[in-house]
Amino acid sequence: MFTGIITHQGMILEVENKDGGRRLVVRPDGLDLGRIAIGASVAHSGVCLTVAGKTVESYSVYASPETLARTTLGDWQQGDTINLEASLRLGDELGGHLVFGHVDGLGRIAAIDPSGESFRLAFDMPEDLRPLVAVKGSIAVDGVSLTVNEVTDTGFAVMVIPHTWDVTTLRHRRVGDRVNLEADMLARYVARQLEFVPGGDRS
Repeated sequence: MFTGIITHQGMILEVENKDGGRRLVVRPDGLDLGRIAIGASVAHSGVCLTVAGKTVESYSVYASPETLARTTLGDWQQGDTINLEASLRLGDELGGHLVFGHVDGLGRIAAIDPSGESFRLAFDMPEDLRPLVAVKGSIAVDGVSLTVNEVTDTGFAVMVIPHTWDVTTLRHRRVGDRVNLEADMLARYVARQLEFVPGGDRS
């Protein structure tokens, strides 16, 4: 479980395609690897992966074919920077919203517009995910907890404050880039319950 509050960034040192999946070696920026045990979960730009091995300055993870098919992880290359968040511990502050690290689908950046010191980002998203997004609701974009400011015909828009812009990979994104999306868990469960209500409709 995560919060969507990005605490660190990491650089991909190695990429190895293996058994239909992918092995990645990541060097985190400032993350205390002494606190990250083998088998621990870490969110990588919104994708929960298990630490399979580590050295004093890096660690390795493996992504299955299913993960590659549903996330942007297959696009990542050596030298890329990704958002990192260690799993939530009991007693930690929940500064964002509860995030599973299970990507619901891929979005695409439709617009990036400066707004004062902040930035307005608009995203197109798959049609089946649109009912899970509401104004003032939460959504994780590449693992970053954001508040939905607008709902459009094809997706949604958010406002990214300067701090979030500076400490996440959102500042590296360009129009047309794909991003990992995870809807708020409450919206997901409400939509699922509606499927069992007579006459229930997610649209």
